[in-house]
Amino acid sequence: MPRAGLDRATVIAAAAEVADERGLGQLTMSLVAERLGVRTPSLYKHVDSLAELHQGLAVLAMTEFGDALRDATQGYAGRDALAAAARAMRSYLTGHPGRYAATVGTVANPELDAAGARVVESLAAVLRGYRIDPAEQTHALRTLRSTLHGFATLQTAHGFQWGADTDQSFEWLIDFLDRGLRSSSRHLSPARPAPPVEID
Repeated sequence: MPRAGLDRATVIAAAAEVADERGLGQLTMSLVAERLGVRTPSLYKHVDSLAELHQGLAVLAMTEFGDALRDATQGYAGRDALAAAARAMRSYLTGHPGRYAATVGTVANPELDAAGARVVESLAAVLRGYRIDPAEQTHALRTLRSTLHGFATLQTAHGFQWGADTDQSFEWLIDFLDRGLRSSSRHLSPARPAPPVEID
C-alpha cells in the first residue's frame, strides 16, 4: 500500500536509509520508491532528479553532522573538545556512510552552505582552545577534517587489515592531533580576532 503523506522530506529520509545500506553509488529513484511503497514517477512530484536527491541528502547529512558535533563538544575545551569532536565525527561517518558521502563533491547551494557553516563553527570552536594563529586556522581545519574523514572512511570500507585494535588506533590519532595542535599554538592577544574560515 502506498505510504500516505509523501513529501520531499520523507523521500530524502528514505533515500538516506537506502544510501547508508547500499552505498551512495547504488542509490536509485526506483530503490527509494520501493522503500516507500510507491511507483517511481510519484517521487518526481517531490524531487526533480537523482542529482536533486543527492543535494537533499547532503543537506540532511550536514545538518545531522553539525548537530552531532555541537552536542558532543558543548562545554568542553582543549583535548577534551578535540576528542569529543573526533568521536562524534567517527560515529556519524561510520553510522551513516551513504548519506555522508553525498556531502563530498555536491554542488553548493544556500541550504548546504548554511549547514556546512555550523559544522565549521563547531570545529573552529575546538581549535580556539588551542589558540592557533588566525593565519593558520584554515590549514588546521582542513587537516583536522581530512584526518578524521580519512580514518572513518577507511574503517567503513574495511580498509584496516592489520591486527592492532582500531579503537586504540583512533585514540592514538586523537593524541597525535592534540600534540600537533599544541605545538602549532601561538600565544596571541585575546583582542586579535580570527578571520572567517571554511572547509573545502
